[in-house]
Amino acid sequence: MERTTVKADITGMHCGACSTRIERVVLNIDGVIHCSVNLATEKATIEYDNSLTSMDAITGTVEGLGFGAVESPTVEDDGVKRKEAEEELQEIKRRLLPSFILAIAVMVLSMGPMVGIKLPAIIHPDHAPLLHTFIQFLLVLPVIFLGRNFYLNGFPALFRGVPNMDSLIAIGTGAAFCYSTWNLIEIGLDSTRGGLAHDLYFESAAMLISLISLGKYLEVRAKSKTTNAIRQLMQLTPDSVTRIENGQQCKVAITEIRVGDQVLIRPGERIAIDGAIVDGESSVDESMLTGESMPVSKRRGDTVFGGTLNKNGSLILLATKVGVDTMLARIIQMVQDAQGVKAPIANLADRVSLYFVPTVIVIAIFSGLSWYFIADADFSFSLRIFIAVLVIACPCAMGLATPTSIMVGTGRGAQLGVLVKTGEVLERAKNVNCVVFDKTGTLTLGRPVLTDIITCGDFDRKLSLALAAGAESRSEHPLAEAFTTSAEKNQVEPGRPSSFKTVPGEGIEAIFNKEDQKFTLYLGNQGFMESEGILGLTTEVASRAASLAKEGKTVLFLGINGSMAALFGIVDPLKDEAVETIGRLHATGVEIVMLTGDNEKTADAVAGKAGITHVVAGVFPDKKEAEIVQLQNKGKVVAMVGDGINDAPALARADVGIAMGTGIDVAMESADIVLMSGHLSGVETAIGLSRATLKNIHQNLFWAFVYNIIGIPVAAGFLVLFGGPSLNPMIGGGAMALSSVSVVLNALRLRFYQPHGAL
Repeated sequence: MERTTVKADITGMHCGACSTRIERVVLNIDGVIHCSVNLATEKATIEYDNSLTSMDAITGTVEGLGFGAVESPTVEDDGVKRKEAEEELQEIKRRLLPSFILAIAVMVLSMGPMVGIKLPAIIHPDHAPLLHTFIQFLLVLPVIFLGRNFYLNGFPALFRGVPNMDSLIAIGTGAAFCYSTWNLIEIGLDSTRGGLAHDLYFESAAMLISLISLGKYLEVRAKSKTTNAIRQLMQLTPDSVTRIENGQQCKVAITEIRVGDQVLIRPGERIAIDGAIVDGESSVDESMLTGESMPVSKRRGDTVFGGTLNKNGSLILLATKVGVDTMLARIIQMVQDAQGVKAPIANLADRVSLYFVPTVIVIAIFSGLSWYFIADADFSFSLRIFIAVLVIACPCAMGLATPTSIMVGTGRGAQLGVLVKTGEVLERAKNVNCVVFDKTGTLTLGRPVLTDIITCGDFDRKLSLALAAGAESRSEHPLAEAFTTSAEKNQVEPGRPSSFKTVPGEGIEAIFNKEDQKFTLYLGNQGFMESEGILGLTTEVASRAASLAKEGKTVLFLGINGSMAALFGIVDPLKDEAVETIGRLHATGVEIVMLTGDNEKTADAVAGKAGITHVVAGVFPDKKEAEIVQLQNKGKVVAMVGDGINDAPALARADVGIAMGTGIDVAMESADIVLMSGHLSGVETAIGLSRATLKNIHQNLFWAFVYNIIGIPVAAGFLVLFGGPSLNPMIGGGAMALSSVSVVLNALRLRFYQPHGAL
């Protein structure tokens, strides 16, 4: 089986019934494995077997349902999409004003006398019923023409057996218009039937079309704001950049830059590509990528990312990633993918939407006929009931309830430096009750620091550091950087060994010739010293080494010319925010576990400082996944936080894998959520954002369902049975339009989500 996954742009959808119908039909195509259609983004994600079907066959099937389908471009052109959205808004807006003017004119003619407005006798329904009715007819025709899309979309969908929201509007307003037109004909044929001028629904048809068009305009306008976060990210990359060619500066389009080119970034300019600094120093504002407000100092050898802002100082970069390969492009793609995938919570609304419109049509017909035949109501009242039921029902609100919240939530996450890969992950993260932290590089900085130098006997402190730093400068051991950095900080010149040998798992051996002196150096653990016969391993030395170990420090022994020279204490410091973040997570009832390959003493010391009581130490990389499974078997919903290659299996196994964006690409690919800043508070932000988004979805679904559960019976005349009022179709239509708008506006509140704050 050769599987292919593609994304397609779907046009012509108007409610949840449309998207659900497309899913059902496409999934019935032989060879289609998965199909998810997102109403809010107007995109479909389709997975199929190449040997059984093709994309052309799939798009052909979708087009056969009356919708447009075309494979999405690999790189989204935000300018084109924004222009299309603006054109759609302008088109609706152009129709709104004349539609409302004409609808109000019809309202004044038809209902004016009822509210005390005096009409001239020449157009008064009692004095000139034919002219009065004919003028309303002429005024409503342009309104129907301006709202023709409701009929062009609604009736064909109805005839194909897949009615949608437009079908409800088309049937309702069409019935009102046809009934009123028939009364006009009767008045024209029989002058004695002038009383029919008081039994018209031209004003209902006109006002319904106008109100629903207004609702559509507000909905489209509000929906356009759901993609603001993505749009802001897309606008971060400049269109042109200064390339250095043969020592000359040349302004070129960003599309002309290739990997290996050198690029000049001046102070105040946006960085256009991912690259390594080959010359210059500056501070770079990475807030749009990481959510961190403080600029980061950068110098030669450091990596910078496209979309960030160079604050001060010129930089010359060697381009390492360009175009769709840059970190910014990957972030945008990741967020777009997340927005295009449905959360499982949407399934209920989708199932309801599929049968909703046909059910409403049946209820409307049944209600109208029941009032006419059973309750002996007049035809006019029965027709009003029929229309009211059709126009108050709103499948749009149900269809938009979940995807709009997912879109805004993932977009807000991107602004905060938290990248959520799918809506499903966002839903799962809400239930996390156990967070497992890797230690090195996650809870700690991942940069060992030499904190203690304890000399033995008369050995000189600076000489011990110089020799150890010189030896470690030739080593690839993770602790080597601690020595070289300390030597630089203390202005000590590292020695240069004439010979160097690594003893795996034990330490290093080196020989130095310095000022006519020869130093044979051994640097490693206590066992290494003992195996090499180093003298001076006294009880006092062992005691001091044990004290350092209790503080969570790695202890290295230094032997020179056969005797103990010094003890080095090295620690990987906790991140500044670790204690506060752990405390906040504890306060929300989340269990915290630290998982590390370090020895138990070091692990306990670090965990104690961080406020973690549950520690699993001495875990080999290939066993981390098994520890996650054990926690899951205890009923825990586990989030794993890590940054290294050895964390990838555990990240993939966890219910929610959270990778530090400062880590390895493999870990980021295996994770469900990526924290771009590497700041631990992002874990709390991710869980908090998930809970806020799911709460928002529940609110949307609740009001969407309640609106229909209450609105449809009221429209069907339930209150009339108990002496209450009937529902005017115009009020029902206005309420229906506003229900969709309210769902989108509620979702937009997520744009203001703040970590640690109430929404």
